[in-house]
Amino acid sequence: MIVVNTFSLRRRTAAIALSTSLLAAPVAATVVVSPAAATPGANPALSSAVFTPGREIGLTGTQNTRTLDGYRGLGGKHVNDLVLRSDNLSKITAADARKLTKRHVTTIVDLRTGLEKRFQANRPVPGARTVNADVLGGLPPIALVDLKQAYSAFVTDKQARTEIRRALLAIRSTAARGQTTLFHCSAGKDRTGWVSATLLTILGVDRGTIKADFLASNRFRHASPNDVLNGVNIGLLNTSFSAANRKYGSMDGYIRKGLRLTDADINSLRASLLR
Repeated sequence: MIVVNTFSLRRRTAAIALSTSLLAAPVAATVVVSPAAATPGANPALSSAVFTPGREIGLTGTQNTRTLDGYRGLGGKHVNDLVLRSDNLSKITAADARKLTKRHVTTIVDLRTGLEKRFQANRPVPGARTVNADVLGGLPPIALVDLKQAYSAFVTDKQARTEIRRALLAIRSTAARGQTTLFHCSAGKDRTGWVSATLLTILGVDRGTIKADFLASNRFRHASPNDVLNGVNIGLLNTSFSAANRKYGSMDGYIRKGLRLTDADINSLRASLLR
C-alpha cells in the first residue's frame, strides 16, 4: 500500500503555484545627499500624487509595463522617463518591441530564475542587452509559500542583495548614457516592486508615493490585494522595509551597507534620473 502524505503534497503544490507568481509568473555628482535626507513622507507638501492611468506604455503582450516618469523626488525634482518596470516579455509583439526601441530601451534587467526564463523566454528587443539578476534563486522553493519570508529575503538574503545591486548598477550605467532600462520579473509586482521601491527611495520619492506605485500592480493586473498569486498588499512591502530597518537601521543603511552602493553610484542615479 502506498500512503500519500496529503499535507506534504499540498505544501509542494502551493510552492509550485506560488513560484509561478513570485519566481516564474539626481544631484550633481559632486554633491552627496543621503537617501535618508529626504525622509519618505516627512513633508506632505512634497508628496506626489500617483495617477496610475497613463503610466502604462501600451504594450499588447504585457499587463504591467509602466514608467516611473513624473514622481517627485529629491529637491523637488521629478523622475524622468529613463526607467520602466514590467512583467516578463515572453508575449510581446513585434509592434511592442518597436515601441521599446523607440523609447531607447538598451538594457533589460531580468530578475527571474533560470527555470522561469526557460519556460517563459523573453522575446528580443532589437538593440537591447539583457542583464540577468536572479534575486530569489538562493531561496529554498518551500520558502516561497511564505510571502513574508520572500519579502524579507529581498533584504536579508546575500544573493538577493547582490542581484538587486547588479540591477541598480545596470540602471545607473544605462541612464548615464541617456538610455532607458526596463527591469522585470514574471508578474512585475514582487521582485520588480521591491527594486522599484529601492530605486525611488534613492531618488528621494516620498514613502506614500512609493507604496502607491507598488499597489498599482493590482490595478494593472486586475487583482485584489488579497489575491496571493496575482495581487500585492502593503503588508508585503512593509515586511521589506521593516527588514531593512532591523538589519541595517534604515533604508539608507540597506542601500549603502546591504547593497554596497557608493556615494558615486547614488549621485549618478540621481543626476541621470531626476530632472
